[in-house]
Formats: sequence, C-alpha cells, structure tokens
Amino acid sequence: MKQKIIIGSRGSELALWQANFVKKELEKSDKNIFVEIKIIKTKGDKILDVALSKIGDKSLFTKELETHLIERKIDLAVHSLKDLQTQLPRELKLGAVSKRHPVEDVLIAKKKGITLEKLRENAVVATGSLRRRCQLLHIRPDVKVVELRGNVPSRIQKFLKSEWDAVILARAGVERLNLKKYISSYIGINDILPAVGQGALGIETHTENNFINEILKNLHDENTFRAILAERSLLRTLEGGCQVPIGAFAEIKPSGLYLDAMVGSLNGSLTFRKKVRGSKEQPEKVGKQLANDLLKAGAKKILDEIYKTVRVNQLPES
Repeated sequence: MKQKIIIGSRGSELALWQANFVKKELEKSDKNIFVEIKIIKTKGDKILDVALSKIGDKSLFTKELETHLIERKIDLAVHSLKDLQTQLPRELKLGAVSKRHPVEDVLIAKKKGITLEKLRENAVVATGSLRRRCQLLHIRPDVKVVELRGNVPSRIQKFLKSEWDAVILARAGVERLNLKKYISSYIGINDILPAVGQGALGIETHTENNFINEILKNLHDENTFRAILAERSLLRTLEGGCQVPIGAFAEIKPSGLYLDAMVGSLNGSLTFRKKVRGSKEQPEKVGKQLANDLLKAGAKKILDEIYKTVRVNQLPES
C-alpha cells in the first residue's frame, strides 16, 4: 500500500505550479508514495487592497501553512523562498531547496524590446516591491512608480488594461506560468538585484518528520542551498525584510561563494552596494560579514529612517 504525503500550498497559479512540481518530483523518486495537495489560504491572500509594506506581518504568506505543519495536518509546505521569513518556528526547518531558476526581474511593456533605458521620460511603472522601486528610481529618477498587487497573471492583465508604461515582475514566476510572451526585456542584476531567495523553492518540514526529510534529499540542490543561506544570513543580520529595499544574490563558483547585496532609500536617491567573496563552506558567515560591511558603510542610517516610516518587518514580496 502506497504512503500518502500531503503538501500544503497557497492557491495561486504560481503556488500550485510549485506544489505540483514538488509532487511530480517526489512521486518520480519513490514509487511507494502518492502525493496530495492541500490548498491553505494565508493572510496575504485575503488582504489584496493594502500595500504589503503597510500590513506589518512577519509571515504574511506562510503563517497558516506553518500552523498546519506544526499540527502535522500536512507533511511539507512549498514556498517561493523569497516569501519565507528568516526565522522559522522552532518545530520547523528548511527541509530542501530546489535548484534555482534564473533570478532576474523582467520588464513587461506593451512593446517588445523596451528596456529600462528606453522607457519614455516620466514613464509610469507598476510594482508592489520597495526593492524594485528603490533600484528603478536610482536608475531612472524621472519614473513614476505605482502600487500593484495580486498574483502574476492578474497583474499582467491589469497592466494590459491600464495606461501604465510597464510592470516589473520576477522572471521565475512569469516563465514558470508560460507567460514568457509578455516579457519585453530582462533586467540584469547589475541594474536591479533580486530579492533574497528569488527563483528558488523552499520546502519547509517538521524537524521530527524523518521520513519526509529523508525523501526530500532527492529534490535538494546543495549549491542553491548554500547561496540561499548566505543571502538569508545577510537579511537576518540587517534585520530587514523583503519589503525593505534590500537586494542580494549569492552564487557558488569553483573559487568560492560570491555575494552581491544592496540597501537603498525608499526614493532610490541613496544606495549602498557591496560584494564579497568567501568560503562556500561558511555561507552564513559570508552573509553576516557583508551585512556588517553595508551597515558600516551607511546602510544603518537608511534602515533606521525606513523603520520610522514603514511598519514592516520581514514581509515577503510577490
């Protein structure tokens, strides 16, 4: 008799794509299991008319999933890793991290080939992310940024019906949902650094569920995991969240772990960006080191000012 495994997932198209991806990989790796997906609505799914930066919840898209995990009503929860807060409940852990999709953001405009540089003067660009807003305004201070929330398909459809010039989204979500035809251009990480964990799936489990933690080894990508540990350590040290203008990207190479990160003001007028190379055997140490370098360079003053004006602490971005 096959053993049943229950995956907890949000109900958006992207969340279900992610859950089904994990389901297929698990069933492929072990013929003695079958996987069921349980849809769980989170606070972030219910509040759609308020900017994320104004809600002020540490686990906006994860808390209900984690409650089900702790109560053993589900066996694992699949998250976009950038949604997962850096401090997990003591009963839970990051059981596996998938191989990372390309991390860039993309520009969706109404004409192919439009780039950030080619946007008209005083163009209107939509995004729900303060990270994107900050870096965009740093490059193009003339641009007007408008708030946009919702799942990936609905944001694209809202944009197409609007008078806006463009919208910025994560490449991973757009491509996973086969919406690549809408991409006008790819935004290099030299221009806009991604969110911590962007492009990777985080599979959260109960620490005592040995069976699940063992079979998840087939989905785990160690290089992505180490890169993610560095990014999350940086974010945790900065005491920032994904709705604060913080971007980071870590990469494992033969010569070590390379981490690139930035902290910026809300209006993009001031940004601090630094890079470091360290040991891939000590990713969290690398993240902490770069975070402290940024704080010493002046990022602490920026973050202190932001916390005065934005009620936010480790909010995920969509």
